[in-house]
Amino acid sequence: MAAISSISAPPISKPQHQIETRKPHFRFLTTNESPLSIHKIRGVSRAQAFQSAFDLAGEGEQRRRYEEGSMGVDALRMFIDLNSGRWNGWFYQFDACGNMLQKVRTKLAASSYGEGELISLIQTLYIEQPQSTTSCSGEDDSIPEWAEYKIKETNLFTVDKYQQIGFFPKEKAFALRYQTAGMLETVLREGVLGEDDTGEESPKNLKLPSRRPSIVCENCLYSKEKHKRARAFHVLDPKGCLDTTLIFVEERGDEFPLLSSLENSENDANRITPFLGRWKGHSVTKRSGVYGATIADAETIALLEIDDKDQVIKDITSTSAKDGITTNVHWTGSITNNLITFDGGYQITLLPGGMYIGCPSDVSKSVAESKSFHLEFCWMESPGRRQRLVRTYDIEGLAVSSTYFLETKE
Repeated sequence: MAAISSISAPPISKPQHQIETRKPHFRFLTTNESPLSIHKIRGVSRAQAFQSAFDLAGEGEQRRRYEEGSMGVDALRMFIDLNSGRWNGWFYQFDACGNMLQKVRTKLAASSYGEGELISLIQTLYIEQPQSTTSCSGEDDSIPEWAEYKIKETNLFTVDKYQQIGFFPKEKAFALRYQTAGMLETVLREGVLGEDDTGEESPKNLKLPSRRPSIVCENCLYSKEKHKRARAFHVLDPKGCLDTTLIFVEERGDEFPLLSSLENSENDANRITPFLGRWKGHSVTKRSGVYGATIADAETIALLEIDDKDQVIKDITSTSAKDGITTNVHWTGSITNNLITFDGGYQITLLPGGMYIGCPSDVSKSVAESKSFHLEFCWMESPGRRQRLVRTYDIEGLAVSSTYFLETKE
């Protein structure tokens, strides 16, 4: 967890004025607070490990974070333009060890309406349904049925109140927060069960995301080579442990990709090999909020290797562009199949297609120890070049900053 120090946000001054605000909560969220979920879920009590952290955050601090992360109209327009269009692709579910559980074909239509401060992003997700086991004879099963899911609009209000966006318009990347996993559950239910869904809370042979997640985070990276993107979702269970990983791999346009890179390499015997070696690059850190200020630029070197004792060694060196100060973080860990576990309580799940996701092994432990924590998504679209997006949280579970890395292998 020591790696946080190299990317966390420096303190900023408190505002001279304060207004009445709601105290920040790192808690289990109910569906009626979410702009994206359609399920009725009953709220539950907070985990005891998180409770002591709530009292540390004052109203002035919450107001300060709101003001720093507030969004501008121009930035919202850039965000909408980046997302607009027709996106065709696949949705994948993985367990915490990187094993593929489900694959669903999806389409997404995104557009805008309104002008100025009233502009909004409208998105409709279409989910291909499987053939029903109760379909009537004579029906044409060759024509797929698509379930429609209306995602609530994104506007100046929702991005500040709900999503805590970290946006990189030049790099074409963003991170945002969901309050429930309702959309992801819908994709799995419609895409795996379809019309045969009986509404069971825990359907047989289907792993659904927790209905009381402590964190749902989306990290999105755009291709440097094609009109393509990968959107990775971390879903952490009520105890703060990784529950499931879900990824959309989508291409913009009317053509439907026949097969994604995830399936081409799904059976890779050793997914760690492409990541081994020395990686040199540049990082940009911004505060949460589409209009958040850049607070750090740095030159980075990351080294990943396996020693003669089969230990995984990770060294990260970062040199600030502002003052030239260099920091170094050294991690050691072990690897079992596609799961790397580091001694500091951080884990990396290796996925097919040159991807991995990283998160604490137990977020509640970090919160109980008053430590910040981070979630990471890495995409190596082509050999020797990769993008990474790191989302940093404070001890109340608020997204403090996001850091984008572009690195090449030496």
